Amino acid sequence: MTPILGIMASQISGHLYAPTGSMFHIASTTVGTAVATVDFGSIPTDYTHLHIRVMTQDTRNTPVNRLAIRVGNGSIDTGSNYSYHYLSGDGATASASGSGTYSNIPAGYSNSATTLSSTYGVGIWDILDYANTNKKKTIRILSGCDLNGSGELGFASGGWFNTAAIDTIRFYSNNAGNLSQDSTFSLYGVK
Repeated sequence: MTPILGIMASQISGHLYAPTGSMFHIASTTVGTAVATVDFGSIPTDYTHLHIRVMTQDTRNTPVNRLAIRVGNGSIDTGSNYSYHYLSGDGATASASGSGTYSNIPAGYSNSATTLSSTYGVGIWDILDYANTNKKKTIRILSGCDLNGSGELGFASGGWFNTAAIDTIRFYSNNAGNLSQDSTFSLYGVK
């Protein structure tokens, strides 16, 4: 008699025996009043990758702004120890940018709470092999924003030139605005 997979899976407890690719919620935050940064700290190292979902607005008056990320081990690395490349399009035009040496990875969208109060920039950020101390870290991003009838979509990747395990992550507006009320950030570990 062949066992039913659902019954077998229901007998597994904890994430120690979870199937490869399973996601586990680590932390979430929703901004109450405008803040300069949103941080995740003390990230456990018992996952293979990190997965982050964001929905953001910021306090700038321009409709589309960049959401940036910095990472670290024990503290946030604010030096020029990152690289990124970015491809974006709005359905009519495409643009690209990049840098081999930069102070963050500016690769997500954040809509303006002032000019487009009912829309948010959204993104999915994956930090690959974040706890592996034999590799420099790679981050990939898919993000987009609604501009009240039009919008933009972006694909990006970046790197952190360090082999330390990432245990701290910081998000902020790369355009000097604050992250607005109701912006949300959810962090998951991937087995």
